[in-house]
Amino acid sequence: RGTFKKFSFTGFILLGFSDRPQLELVLFVVLLIFYLFTLLGNTTIIALSHLDPHLQTPMYFFLSNLSFLDLCYTTSTVPQLLVHLRGADKSISFGGCVAQLFISLGLGCTECILLGVMAFDRYAAICRPLHYTVVMHPRLCALMASASWCIGFANSLLQTVLIFLVPLCGRNKIDHFFCEVPPLLKLACVDTTANESELFFLGVIILLIPVALITVSYGRIVRAVLRIKSSAGQRKAFGTCGSHITVVSLFYGTAIYAYLQPNNNHSQDQSKFVSLFYTIVTPMVNPIIYTMRNKDVTGAMKKVLCRGHDSR
Repeated sequence: RGTFKKFSFTGFILLGFSDRPQLELVLFVVLLIFYLFTLLGNTTIIALSHLDPHLQTPMYFFLSNLSFLDLCYTTSTVPQLLVHLRGADKSISFGGCVAQLFISLGLGCTECILLGVMAFDRYAAICRPLHYTVVMHPRLCALMASASWCIGFANSLLQTVLIFLVPLCGRNKIDHFFCEVPPLLKLACVDTTANESELFFLGVIILLIPVALITVSYGRIVRAVLRIKSSAGQRKAFGTCGSHITVVSLFYGTAIYAYLQPNNNHSQDQSKFVSLFYTIVTPMVNPIIYTMRNKDVTGAMKKVLCRGHDSR
């Protein structure tokens, strides 16, 4: 009987889409375009939030945090995937895999919490409009954003340690395009039921607490809006929440599908495409969702562009 050797190899092989070589070129072109749009859209949101005084509010402070998160999340996986799609070498070092898992999990957990915080911000704006600036004080906003990052990465640290404590017995071929929890657990040469239960518990906590905050916040928002007598006032109030609800639905929908159902419910190919959706599509569309029909953002964009044109 041999002993378990977790470090008997120098790294992993990310199989990705290597079983579909005809798809790799198409994916490379599509993902490169999507990645460039993700960089452009999220950088624009961050820049406008800092440049325009009218956007220096709690809502846009949290939105710029979300955009920065999306930038980092996409960059933690997509550039490497693009390299692997066009090259024969599909390897990633052991340390690189640990770092990628820790960073991507940390950013994902942080986004879960931040979306809950953003729901509370909408509750304060609609249900406590006269006290909004007092409730959402800049210090409190900074504290809530910092807490989101700290809790997210603390949870990620726990999950990463739990995963890499599992003996792999030299297995190093990951049937995915980046280091993610389910395919890494499949490399284990021991029963991982206990580990999966612990990871599931941590995942449920990091999902359910923000979901509870979002549900309570929007329950109160709906009651407050229904008290508004004018239909125009109701539309305006719901309009400020529509973008956030759409982003929440996209994020939580894919996260629950990917992490909170049994592995045998969907094939590995489905899992890869779901992962593509939340690593590149969701971060790309978030800025579009928040800027569509948003007069504040479009107005700020026009001002910056006009200022740049006038300075020539």
